[in-house]
Amino acid sequence: MMRSRERALVEKRMAVDLAAITVFAALTAAGARLSFHLPYTPVPITGQVFCALLAGAALGPRLGFASQVQYLAAGAAGLPVFSSGGGPAALLGPTAGYLVGFPIAALVVGLVLGRSKATWRAAAACLAGVCTIYIFGAAWFVFWSSFVGARVALAPVLGQSVFPFIAIDLVKAGLVAAAAPTVRRRLGLW
Repeated sequence: MMRSRERALVEKRMAVDLAAITVFAALTAAGARLSFHLPYTPVPITGQVFCALLAGAALGPRLGFASQVQYLAAGAAGLPVFSSGGGPAALLGPTAGYLVGFPIAALVVGLVLGRSKATWRAAAACLAGVCTIYIFGAAWFVFWSSFVGARVALAPVLGQSVFPFIAIDLVKAGLVAAAAPTVRRRLGLW
């Protein structure tokens, strides 16, 4: 009798976890629709960064990471979930590093935040997540730029792949840090 009750609880927990992963993957896809381009960079400003940070803060490292991997898998499979559409080609363009950085950023945010309820800890976790996305995004942007024959120097690369986005991403990180305790409490996943 006890085993069937334990099994039912495990199955229920798995269903809740899978639903949470899918919801946050869908939120990130919706965040990609909130997109606009600056005239001097091929990298758009989107809502994806906000969603990736929130996934790590709300779901924790394991589920946050999984939600962003699910998001990437949907895009790689051809679903139009990226700001540039979908399909494997999007994972080879100038924004591929940012996309790959989303699961790692969710993982980092979840690990740094841990079970803390402190807003300052959530802010530090979100800043670490933003830096993670920038590292992956800028590194890929250097590779992509050299591949397409552009001049690769650190200042111009950072001027197109990091600097234009710092202010808006700090706002996103602040919003996630402020919302994280409430979202975590409401989801009850921790």
